Amino acid sequence: MTATQMITRRPTLCAAVFCLLSFTGFWIAQRAAQVSMVDLLVYQAEGWTVRNAADLYDMRATSHHLPNTYPPFAAMLFTPLTVMSTGVLRTFGTAANLALMVAVAHLSLRLVARPRRAPHAAAVLALAAVAVWCEPVWTTLRYGQINLAVAVLVLWDLTRPAGHRWAGFGIGIATAIKLTPGLFVVFLAAAGLIDAIRRHRAGHGFRSDHLRRATIATGAFVWTVVLSVLALPNDSHRFWTQVLFATDRPGDVEGAANQNLRGALARLLHTPDPGLWWLATATLIGCAGLATAVAAQLTDDRALPHARAWAALSCAVTALLISPVSWSHHWVWAVPMVLLLAVETVRRASLTWAGWTALTGLLFCSFMIWYAPHSVKQRVELHQTPPQMLMTALYPIIGTAFLTTAACLTFRALRGRGDRGRGSGEPGHLNDDNALAADVREVGQQQPAPALGAHSQ
Repeated sequence: MTATQMITRRPTLCAAVFCLLSFTGFWIAQRAAQVSMVDLLVYQAEGWTVRNAADLYDMRATSHHLPNTYPPFAAMLFTPLTVMSTGVLRTFGTAANLALMVAVAHLSLRLVARPRRAPHAAAVLALAAVAVWCEPVWTTLRYGQINLAVAVLVLWDLTRPAGHRWAGFGIGIATAIKLTPGLFVVFLAAAGLIDAIRRHRAGHGFRSDHLRRATIATGAFVWTVVLSVLALPNDSHRFWTQVLFATDRPGDVEGAANQNLRGALARLLHTPDPGLWWLATATLIGCAGLATAVAAQLTDDRALPHARAWAALSCAVTALLISPVSWSHHWVWAVPMVLLLAVETVRRASLTWAGWTALTGLLFCSFMIWYAPHSVKQRVELHQTPPQMLMTALYPIIGTAFLTTAACLTFRALRGRGDRGRGSGEPGHLNDDNALAADVREVGQQQPAPALGAHSQ
């Protein structure tokens, strides 16, 4: 039996072997690079601080004297790590993140798949085997970060069928850990409110599955805050009144690892505080990105194929761009992003789309952001040349291009839908009851909302 015949007849077995070899090679490469998994050690220190009833935000961990930047609830979740030795902890962290990589691959494929179609195991394993080598995932495992876990919580929520009892809970917990996924709650609430108004005007009652998810997410988040206040009252008060607003606490804004609008502007303007420039840009991109996500979420899949995926990833990319800190390892959303572009390329059978998709995937695997000089102590990023600025602005550039593409596709879908309505003699106005009734039937047939997130140690 030839290799081609083996792959054709036993795709799952071949993909499993490929994934095992890739993960083994990845594990060996990480150990050869002597990765410190320093953030995982910080998580363990946070757990010890909670167990010892010490001050969570005066704590400094490892030889780098790293502070805690997460909400108190996250530190409570880290307490089980205190039972492990350093060696066992690192092994556990790597194994858990590799398992989460498979989960991200599964949920990413489910996000772009047709409703109620489970992704093939071979596709899941093959995607995980390749995606583990991209820079955001490599760096997540290098530091022992929890970005893959946060992405799984959000993606799980966004791929649940309509009316699922727990849909929204994952986003609430993700927000309680890293805050940035909170934009998904806003996204779901906005989409749900518009959807509910449409339904109400069409005589179908004021209800929406999106709104229900946003409510559950909010309830889950509030539950974590209340639990933290009861268990750690002083730490909770300090976090929500002081630490939350110390946006430079996680590290230097201009650092090459800070892949967002604020970091790119700091390097461009040669200042650690881009101030109003960042606020204005973040507000503009934030509003445009959120509007795109909401519009895509409420668009029929027949007008915009994979509308739910475009909506979810537009929200995720927007959150990454406007967050005060988005380290490169927060961009694990690159995996579903490139996957969506690849699926769209196949659907269109377009060489142009194929070229841009391949380029995007290669750039996420290029580690280009580290080619320019970077140093925490010397702060050399404040003195970059234009080519160096371009290299260290790689992810914000990709994110902005993705949002622009999503906005153009969504606008065309909405415009085409309006043109079809007028061409068929139907009123094109949103307040027309017949048009709204059609919209409601379409929305009712769709699956619910997707969503994202990240913040950092």
